Amino acid sequence: MRLLVPIALVSVLAATTGCSDHTPPSDATLTNDLAARRQHIKQQETKMSDEAQARKERSIAILKAEEVPFIEHLPLIETEGESTRRTTEQVATRAMALCIVAVKGEGVEQEIIDKLIEDYKLASAFTAEEKEFIDNPNPTQHDRVQFAWRYECYWVMLWALGYIDELGRPDKICDVKLAVSFLRENGRDGFLQKAKLRPQSEILDAADLIYRYHWAADDARINGRDAPAGLDGGVIMERHCALNWLIGYMDQEWDDISTDT
Repeated sequence: MRLLVPIALVSVLAATTGCSDHTPPSDATLTNDLAARRQHIKQQETKMSDEAQARKERSIAILKAEEVPFIEHLPLIETEGESTRRTTEQVATRAMALCIVAVKGEGVEQEIIDKLIEDYKLASAFTAEEKEFIDNPNPTQHDRVQFAWRYECYWVMLWALGYIDELGRPDKICDVKLAVSFLRENGRDGFLQKAKLRPQSEILDAADLIYRYHWAADDARINGRDAPAGLDGGVIMERHCALNWLIGYMDQEWDDISTDT
């Protein structure tokens, strides 16, 4: 049985942005979050480790080569010692859950979704927001679009697990057919057995670079310009979300992940 219907729906998603619903939070939530994040950034800046600084410089070298704008004072991110190292099983399970919610986002029938959850033993793998979506037999089109974007997060997990060699520039949506094939062809057990989590240093390199890509895309959006160098703001958002979870940014749970720039 195929996991997904024709993927024409996904091809129209590039004009929207992802990483959960982008409905503006309340002023109180923004104030509390901003204070916590400023404190977190201040703590990171005081450490100024050679490792993090070198990572930042490598990212900037890539941005320069691609003619992507950047700012020197954008803070450092976590070092290997400060970041969270997810287990292979944690990442693989998150990947499978993301794939299923994205498949449902494409409009696959509830009966098929329920069967996939049973076959891949994912009943307890979903977050609260994902479960609400999964259990809803008639989600809104807005919710379908938001969760279909999770293919981009799933792509990051596939890369982190060694299924994909290169993450590539965030300038186009991922190859959905290829992404889904890894899960469909291996089943749950095979997918877990073949997964090999990348070194933390590589995941942090990707997290640092997407952080700086995200700043460039946000700066362009705020100033009424297209994202520079052909970047896709929606893809950047989703990748930033996934990579921040992979490194345990601020110990946030999936539904609460922030993508600060």
